Amino acid sequence: MSLLKIYKFFLHGMLKLAGISPKKIDIEPGTVVKIWVPTQTTTKPAVVFLHGFAFDGILTWRFQALALANHYSVYVPDFVFFGDSITDKSERSVQFQAECIAKGLKKLGVQKCTLVGFSYGGMVGFKMAEIYPELVHSMVSISKARLHRLGLNSWPDFLLPDSVQGVETLMQLASYGFPKLPNFIYKEILEGICKYRREKVELLKALVVSDEEFTVPSYHQRIHVLWGKNDKIFEVENAHYLQQQLGEKASVEYIENSGHIVKLERPFKYNSCLNKILPSLSSS
Repeated sequence: MSLLKIYKFFLHGMLKLAGISPKKIDIEPGTVVKIWVPTQTTTKPAVVFLHGFAFDGILTWRFQALALANHYSVYVPDFVFFGDSITDKSERSVQFQAECIAKGLKKLGVQKCTLVGFSYGGMVGFKMAEIYPELVHSMVSISKARLHRLGLNSWPDFLLPDSVQGVETLMQLASYGFPKLPNFIYKEILEGICKYRREKVELLKALVVSDEEFTVPSYHQRIHVLWGKNDKIFEVENAHYLQQQLGEKASVEYIENSGHIVKLERPFKYNSCLNKILPSLSSS
């Protein structure tokens, strides 16, 4: 058994002890979404964590899910073609992902929630806030990364590496000072990335929008952006631009000594920020 599978086994056990269990939701015929949900019915405020492109939901948000489960109803979905979520449909848009998650949450009885989105999950979260304003109460979270400056030609080159070296490069560029891992761990990460690789490439292609077509909708929800101060992929100028586009409803907070994967690099600081932000968003 691989080290990653052993880690997942113990992680899943810890999550279940914390009161969070996996559940598969039939969204419509041919489409199933897996969501980690509260084991018991609760009246705590609902917080939904939306993952990025490298890992599934619970691997991305494990530190936050464990830390916040006592005070919030924590929901951690897998997007379609990640983890155990799947569809037989040809739709690959961000809107389709947003609709699947929203429908899954509604089937679970979630009437209102705060979204916490990371990278690709932030894009899906913004779309959910746009088309389901009655569901999305508030949001914690793009403009383009400079791929050529990073030595890359396309998003699939970066987010869907096809070699151990590519996975190592992904981790280095996405972090500020994340330690180098043994190659066998990168190999196990690569195996997970390669699952549904063709479909994931199609998801990335569906994200491409020209500058002329790109617009920022008007949101009525409060939006708070947490940004790694040393993010090499989306630099702080992008945060300034995003805040300007979103207007007075948006605020930005920077976390020092962290890159794009800030919630993995500095989980305690990230969780501390969430614990300050979420009560004010839930009560607004």
